[in-house]
Amino acid sequence: MSKKPLSEDELTLINRYWRASNYLSVGQIYLLDNPLLRTSLQHDHVKPRLLGHWGTCPGLNLLYTHCNRVIRRDDLDMIFITGPGHGGPALVAQTYLEGTYSEFYPEITQDVDGLQKLFKQFSFPGGIPSHVAPEIPGSIHEGGELGYSLSHAFGAAFDNPDLIVTCVVGDGEAETGALATGWHGNKFLNPARDGCVLPVLHLNGYKIASPCFLARIPQRELTLLLQGYGYRPYFVEGDDPLDVHQQMAATLDQVLLEIKEIQYQARTDGMQKRPEWPMIVMRTPKGWTCPEKIDGQKYEGFWRSHQVPLKKIDTDDHLHILEHWMKSYRPEELFDQNGRLQEELANLAPVGREPTLKPMGDYYWKICGCLIFGIIKLKCRSQVRLKTKRPGDRERFCGMSCNSINLRRTFVYSVPMKITRTAGMRFLRKPIDVSWQRSNPMIRISHMREDYWKHSANISVRGGWKVICSRGGMVFSAVTKRLFTLSIRCSTNMPSG
Repeated sequence: MSKKPLSEDELTLINRYWRASNYLSVGQIYLLDNPLLRTSLQHDHVKPRLLGHWGTCPGLNLLYTHCNRVIRRDDLDMIFITGPGHGGPALVAQTYLEGTYSEFYPEITQDVDGLQKLFKQFSFPGGIPSHVAPEIPGSIHEGGELGYSLSHAFGAAFDNPDLIVTCVVGDGEAETGALATGWHGNKFLNPARDGCVLPVLHLNGYKIASPCFLARIPQRELTLLLQGYGYRPYFVEGDDPLDVHQQMAATLDQVLLEIKEIQYQARTDGMQKRPEWPMIVMRTPKGWTCPEKIDGQKYEGFWRSHQVPLKKIDTDDHLHILEHWMKSYRPEELFDQNGRLQEELANLAPVGREPTLKPMGDYYWKICGCLIFGIIKLKCRSQVRLKTKRPGDRERFCGMSCNSINLRRTFVYSVPMKITRTAGMRFLRKPIDVSWQRSNPMIRISHMREDYWKHSANISVRGGWKVICSRGGMVFSAVTKRLFTLSIRCSTNMPSG
């Protein structure tokens, strides 16, 4: 994209906000004290044990910052799903800058003392985990087990017509089998009644200790692969922050326009064909803005920056490298004398529609009364019929085993719909197919895929029905355990009111 939609003033402000989020990300990994470096950095200001992942944080911060821009401008409902969830420092930084984190955790105040507590608690005894854990406001996907980000994204978008789910897919995650099948959720997405998933494939080139092949194949080959999945990819790439900011702003404007056009056509004239949904490929350096070399070894733009670039601050030289790195973000230009984000930067965050909160319902998580289970002990399967009340807009999820265990006619009630969950799939239907009916809202896919769709549908406040058999029970029980664990961990951290 050659267009430059940002004025000089907008570009400067967005870049400063990005610098602030990167500064907070680094601070969480390293610092115990002296959060704004207003005195010379000392060894006792640094954590004795350094844990976390820096490599993906700059890219996450850049995308999140630009999502704030379009949410504020267009009054969007949007949530942010972080596939590379090991980039927890970035999401903690963003939620803190927008004020959400302090709303949920009043002790983490918007001042110097609050910054010190924010930094100290990260990956520290009695503190918070290093990933995008349920404790982070708005998190419905932790990202520790790679591969399920797109499945959670589509589950959240189903029956949420106004919702846009920005889903970051890490290039290491993209090498998993679960993620490879997750791309196909677009074939079940109905633009007439569902929201939209905007995948962002983040190619920073390396996994934990080796290259990623999607970052190495030619761009033409990658484009053909993504088009084969049913997407229209747009590329944002570079290592000059100001240029990448302009590219990302122009690209987001374009893809949001296409999403609106797809949904408008489907909601006015009906769905005439399976849409080619837009997506973004973001190619930026791994560990962007960290020291290029440390002790003669390459870090920025290389796998060594995946976790902690300076693994030990055990010498004065390493201490000076860390101090120089953090001061390169110029925190004195970002925070006022009290340690609060400068007002002109704080105004960049949307109010009431933060990506962490708004679509989750009444400004807070609501995770109760969403999950309905029916456990049937089958003695004579051919005679079993489960009578249900009208499900309304609740989805019914069913694995591929429904036919083989004679549960195809389990549900007495079937909701007639002009276009159902098989929306895109019906354009692939052949006359001999019997399970892709226009009036059947039952979703039949692999057990793993449906379980994660169901998980996300529940955690994003809608819920539905789930049919299981003994063969899928163990997979389902594992995912269900995660759902309840996440629900309990979220509910213990909700603010009053």
